[in-house]
Amino acid sequence: MSDKILRANSFDGSIRIFVADTTELVQKAHEIHDTYPVITAALGRSLTAAAMMGSMQKGNNDMISLQFKGDGPMGSLCAVSDCLSRVKGYVANSHVSLPPNDKNKLDVKSAVGEGTFFVMRDLGLKEPYVGQVPIISGEIAEDLTYYYATSEQTPTSVGLGVLVDVDGHVICSGGFILQLMPEATEETANLIEQNIIKLPSITEMMVQGLSTEDILLQITDGFSMLIQNKSITPLYACNCSRERVETALVSIGKKELESLLNEDGKAELTCPYCNHAYLFEKGDLEALIASL
Repeated sequence: MSDKILRANSFDGSIRIFVADTTELVQKAHEIHDTYPVITAALGRSLTAAAMMGSMQKGNNDMISLQFKGDGPMGSLCAVSDCLSRVKGYVANSHVSLPPNDKNKLDVKSAVGEGTFFVMRDLGLKEPYVGQVPIISGEIAEDLTYYYATSEQTPTSVGLGVLVDVDGHVICSGGFILQLMPEATEETANLIEQNIIKLPSITEMMVQGLSTEDILLQITDGFSMLIQNKSITPLYACNCSRERVETALVSIGKKELESLLNEDGKAELTCPYCNHAYLFEKGDLEALIASL
């Protein structure tokens, strides 16, 4: 089964929900970045959230980025998505081993640490919109819930999970984002809250064999839901290219390029999202310098 994101609204317009299965893309991210289990979980949760948030965007060129800058051993983490839920991401340190937390789960909170959580929306304007909040949990889902409540004033519930096998393989990965619309009543909020309290974790439901539609209907039990016919297929995809890397090289300026040429005679740049290396030999650097 391939990854998917389902979207639905209640008939009365009071709630909207996104439910995602991101097992394959998180496995691909693990393979690209050679992540240890706790980092697979942190990055996987963030990529899942970014994929769902990407699908909320309206413009064809809109991009959204989630960035955690914490003081934990993982260092910074970034997850980026476009409007088609094509995601990519990276972490500063993919090789982090930590003992399980007091619930015998992967200790994502300790890997992230304390710091700041940023959400950047590039809507094609002169400057991207940047919202930031303190990292209140480090578990990713709770931090995103807090961000929505404080920066966007939207009552939101977020669930994210990545289950990793003992050999590091991703067994399953998924999540949901549920938001209350302005039409929502206190009764609606209470019913949704009770549903979510009774809910097993997202990975427990996936291991039990529940589909994204099953999970969606469990979360919204008691509501008449209109599920959009066409699901989205999220993918791990990097759009780097030699041309983009050339542009980055040119941006450092003629003096820096000349310094690279004189000291090393070449330059090698590696994309942080997909680890593809781009080599610029002596002749390439000379041509770039000449173009300036």
